[in-house]
Amino acid sequence: MHLLRLLRHVFAALTLILATALSAAPEPVNSVITAVAVYADRAIVTRTAAAELTKGEHELVFENLPAALMDESLQVRTEETKGVARATILDVNARTTFVPATPAAGVKTLEDRLKELSQVRRKLDDRAGVLAQKREYLLKIQTATTTVPNVEKETSSARTTVEDWLKLLKFSEDNLTALSTEQQQLDLDRLKNDEEQQAARNQLNQLLNGGGPGPLPGGAITRPSPQNRDRNVKTVTVRVSVSTPGALSLALAYGVRGASWSPAYDAKLRGDAAQPTVSLTYFGTVRQTTGEDWKNVQLTLSTARPSLGGGAPELRAWVLDERPTPMMVAAAAPARRGGAGAGGGRGGRGGAAPGGAAVQSFALLGNEGADGTLAKDAVADFATASVDTGATSASFKIPDAATVLSDNSPQKVAIAVADLPAKLQYQSTPRLLEAVFLGAAVVNHSDYPLLAGPMNTFLDDNFIATSSLKTTMPEEKFDLSLGADEGISIKRRLVNRFTEKTGLSGSGNRVTYTIELTVANLKKARQHVVFKELLPVSRNEKIEVKLIEPAEREVGTLAKPGKEVTREEDGKLVWRVDVEPGKDKARKFTLKFSVDYPADFQITGLE
Repeated sequence: MHLLRLLRHVFAALTLILATALSAAPEPVNSVITAVAVYADRAIVTRTAAAELTKGEHELVFENLPAALMDESLQVRTEETKGVARATILDVNARTTFVPATPAAGVKTLEDRLKELSQVRRKLDDRAGVLAQKREYLLKIQTATTTVPNVEKETSSARTTVEDWLKLLKFSEDNLTALSTEQQQLDLDRLKNDEEQQAARNQLNQLLNGGGPGPLPGGAITRPSPQNRDRNVKTVTVRVSVSTPGALSLALAYGVRGASWSPAYDAKLRGDAAQPTVSLTYFGTVRQTTGEDWKNVQLTLSTARPSLGGGAPELRAWVLDERPTPMMVAAAAPARRGGAGAGGGRGGRGGAAPGGAAVQSFALLGNEGADGTLAKDAVADFATASVDTGATSASFKIPDAATVLSDNSPQKVAIAVADLPAKLQYQSTPRLLEAVFLGAAVVNHSDYPLLAGPMNTFLDDNFIATSSLKTTMPEEKFDLSLGADEGISIKRRLVNRFTEKTGLSGSGNRVTYTIELTVANLKKARQHVVFKELLPVSRNEKIEVKLIEPAEREVGTLAKPGKEVTREEDGKLVWRVDVEPGKDKARKFTLKFSVDYPADFQITGLE
């Protein structure tokens, strides 16, 4: 009886151990990428998976993840849905797995295409060799048949008649013409084959090297190093303990490098309205070579920079000491070797640990609570992103699902469209160029911080130029340059340059300049024009510059503006004037100044 009870206990223990072992067996799960948050130098990818689980411990395995996955960035959470299993996440780990190398479908297709084109090229080259042999054979026939024979030995019956010569000539002409025609077509076919092979090589380089630098000389193909060509992937295992069986939904988030986004803008000025406005379209250009395609994902663009760490770096002491002599270095060498393991090397610099940066990145991905809105004057030409502005960064949640392939090709997504009021003014520097340029001062009344990036500028749907926009926060001003406008003209003319002696004995020199500037408005309404001129600046006490016209009392300063002309730093004189329409209402302005210096003084800079 005692033995039977003991056997029952042993059997129960074995059953429990077997059940535990079976429940803990790795279980691969099917996962899909559902959301991606992109930063300036990386991305946080979120995969979701669901599995039916029994009570006990389970190891859920996410396979074939990118080899560049950042282990310290791993985060797992359960999705809250009805009727799911109750489970506790015990631990998460990642390991590198090596699998047989299999080229991507696009790479295999291009490699097969190159093989086909190579075979075609070989056939063309073989045909070219046959044509060359035919041509050589015909030339030999011509040489043999046109050699002058020994007349004494040639019998009358064997003599070549004129008719025979004509037939030989016709034969040679027809065959050489046919060979030349075929050779011309063959050359065209070989040229076309070369172009097709080069195009295929360029495409293959792009796939193998994530975009690559473009076509390579000589049609070479650059392949990644052998270690990068190895099919190594990451496998992430999530161990969970299930207390109530049922369906469990998991979200796995991980950081990966090889992804980035950058801003770009289209600025369209409508200048014919009563109140000029700029329609600003804010784009995000996303690229990635992470090794996996993002298809129909919820895309978020973040301005955060996790690579900088979580805090400001710590300053290290700036130590001054005696320069060591060779004898001092030799004596200190053993001590230095012994202390090499002490912390305080380069790794001791301040800043957040890599794990801290990764946690910050994942936290930003979850900022989905507040949906930002456009300014009151926004235009919904594009689906616009909601903005979530945090203490240190902003995140733009793209409303529509996006697809970004892992081939480094740019994918442009719209972030926002806003109509912003603009204040127009015309600007000119006639001393350098007699042209007037249209500019617009715009205030960012939207909720979106505008990061520095390239900008295409349009005036009434006409492309003007490509410029750049500096980083502009909400309610901050930025300027648009809209190109030269022929409707406003400005002319600069040197009226006089007069040199004279000064002083009772002619001990000084004076040069007086008179410059005339004319501004004409050929438009239908009054326009505001700003133009600049230079007044010489003296760097020597023996040189005196005196402004004659306009008078000093008519000139304002940066501290006391309000005058039509203002003197700024480095001798710049700025006119801000209103000009009525019509040639007969053109305005003229005179700049007159003198430069005095000793007669025996060598002066530089005078024109």
